[in-house]
Amino acid sequence: MARIIGVEVPDKKKVEIGLTYIYGIGKTLSRKIVKQANIPSDKRIKELSDEEIRELSTIIQKGYRVEGDLHREISSNIKRLIDIKSYRGTRHKKNLPVRGQKTHSNARTRKGPRKTVGIIRSKEKKSTLKTKGR
Repeated sequence: MARIIGVEVPDKKKVEIGLTYIYGIGKTLSRKIVKQANIPSDKRIKELSDEEIRELSTIIQKGYRVEGDLHREISSNIKRLIDIKSYRGTRHKKNLPVRGQKTHSNARTRKGPRKTVGIIRSKEKKSTLKTKGR
């Protein structure tokens, strides 16, 4: 496996697809980087020379924010929204959808599993209720 900017990229993948394993690089950006480095798009990661890998990593480091820097920037933006107490910041703080989605019946991904209110009967109690004729 080749290591580009601290990320293990699978050897059998084509260069364009392999670069998408780096956080912050999608398909379009990877095409642009490969074209900038003058590497044929049908080449696989294992076929790259050390010089080509170095070229890819320098292009990515100089021109784009990826991995740790991008994570830090995103988290600082969210922290700023929370600090200024904007609507989006309060939604982030409460772990609710931020972009205007309805929450009455959906939003389970963001809200987590349902919190049941009321009595929750265990299997043992249910079986004893059935045997008593209820």
